Amino acid sequence: MRPSIPVPAFHSSRLLPFARLSLLAVALALAACKGGGAEGGKGPDGKDQASKGPEAIPVEVIKASTRSISASYAGTAPLEARAEAQVVAKTSGIALQVYADIGQQVRAGQALVRIDRDRANLQVAQADAEVRKLEANYRRSAQLLDQKMVSVNDVDQLRYNLENARAQLRMAKLELSYGTVSAPISGVVASRSIKQGNLVQINTPIFTIVDVSRLEATLNVPEREIATLKAGQAVQLTVDALPGKTFDGRIDRVSPVVDAGSGTFRVICAFDGGGLLQPGMFARIRINYDQRADALVIPRTALLEDGGAPAVFTVKAGKAVRSELKLGYVDGEWVEVRGGLRAGDPVVVAGKSALREGSAVQVIGDKAAPAVPAPAKATAK
Repeated sequence: MRPSIPVPAFHSSRLLPFARLSLLAVALALAACKGGGAEGGKGPDGKDQASKGPEAIPVEVIKASTRSISASYAGTAPLEARAEAQVVAKTSGIALQVYADIGQQVRAGQALVRIDRDRANLQVAQADAEVRKLEANYRRSAQLLDQKMVSVNDVDQLRYNLENARAQLRMAKLELSYGTVSAPISGVVASRSIKQGNLVQINTPIFTIVDVSRLEATLNVPEREIATLKAGQAVQLTVDALPGKTFDGRIDRVSPVVDAGSGTFRVICAFDGGGLLQPGMFARIRINYDQRADALVIPRTALLEDGGAPAVFTVKAGKAVRSELKLGYVDGEWVEVRGGLRAGDPVVVAGKSALREGSAVQVIGDKAAPAVPAPAKATAK
């Protein structure tokens, strides 16, 4: 009987490293297969990822449309009374009576104050007596001259003295008339600095009268507008003190001279007074000088603010296209387009800051500009 050959026994501790190596090799192979699949352009959903472009940028657009647009110049200025006068006393004396007060309407020539004139009355009486005496002497001298009893020189001297006395009488009467202080213009008493019983000093202002029948506002307008603003053009006015109210007026006159220092010229606008408007109010003025009924417009928010020529982003075939424009009038939130767009072209109004030429876009809003906008301030472009 042949003896059995012992079979060497393999310990489990020796098999464990080999098993680990086998598992690692299998994992690497599977990873390589997966990586190869990804490199082949297949995504989890089975679609070709290489065919996908950059993600589209969402934007809002508004279509260019036609509407009425106006051109105007807007400015601010304080309202001033058409005329203003300071009433001064031409003589001194005690104010015996004061006839007017602040806020009272007065007429030109109406008495405002009566000043004590006792001294002036005496001067008038004295001058009148002197005139009467010289008149009598002159008449007698004229009769004696006919009789050759006085010389011609004596008669001439008397005549000169008489003329001088008459002038003195007129001066005394004029001084007497200064006792009644009258209004130089018609208007409203704006201030009063005298009371009954006060001493009035000569050449001292005692009243201020303003003519509020017409108010004026003076605009300092840049010289580029000198060809567009003319006398007679309509003017609209609003004041902060009266919100929601608009007042109509007209350009009264335009200065033909441009100030060399500021590059501006003066435009004086006139408005009817006597109502709610008062001198000193801060006025916001708009002067309409042109209007186009069928202008192609876009919102001002569509314009790019990149420091270059006026331009917008339009959308063509899902791509952003930068279009340079020729602009016309600006009317509130709308701007007129004179070239670079056609009616119906979509312009980007929201999301334009993220766009570049050729960027893929996704339009999420598509609407046209309203045909009749609310009134707004406008400037010439």
